[in-house]
Amino acid sequence: MVMWVFGYGSLVWNPGFHYDEKVLGFIKGYKRVFDLACIDHRGTPEHPARTCTLEKDEEAICWGTAFCVRGGPEEERLAMEYLERRECEYDLKTCVDFYKEDDPLNPAVTGVMVFTSTPDKVSNKYYLGPAPLEDMARQIATANGPCGNNRDYLFLLEKAMHDIGHEEEYVIELANEVRKVLAEKVSPVKEPRASRVASKSKSNVPTAHQILPPQSEAVATTI
Repeated sequence: MVMWVFGYGSLVWNPGFHYDEKVLGFIKGYKRVFDLACIDHRGTPEHPARTCTLEKDEEAICWGTAFCVRGGPEEERLAMEYLERRECEYDLKTCVDFYKEDDPLNPAVTGVMVFTSTPDKVSNKYYLGPAPLEDMARQIATANGPCGNNRDYLFLLEKAMHDIGHEEEYVIELANEVRKVLAEKVSPVKEPRASRVASKSKSNVPTAHQILPPQSEAVATTI
């Protein structure tokens, strides 16, 4: 028995479950978007976080990591129980073909499971839908939950994509917009020159490479 799971969000840097093999690659026909609410990890019901889901796009590819779980039904059950608790905001499990960089035409693995969500606000209470970049950035900059803040989720994804050699313009653009919001929050309106010099070091907004993944998370952020 073998189970494959594709991670495109926090699973890329923090899978949190036992796996036997990890493979870098991509899936076709989907793009990463920050259109899903998270109310129990990086946000709250009153102030939901924005986390990744996938949107169908025939021309797109989405880079990430595929994880293989071998060892029989018990190993699969344990992995699925963990993933279903962690990915509770995702209402769909989709099977996709997974491709590796050295052979982009032929699937390396078929039938790879990926957690996705119904893009409909009526049938899916967690679906936020798209929003202007500035609005998304302000929401991400200010949302916090039991597992941490929303902005670190985004910055860690940005770093993870850099680390695997496949930076994504959409993620970088959104992360930079969040940094602008954070800079506005810490920048004084007017200060004497001496005060500005003294507080300069406090105004720096961290880049993705200055943020380290958490050492351990029992139930981590979404995919």
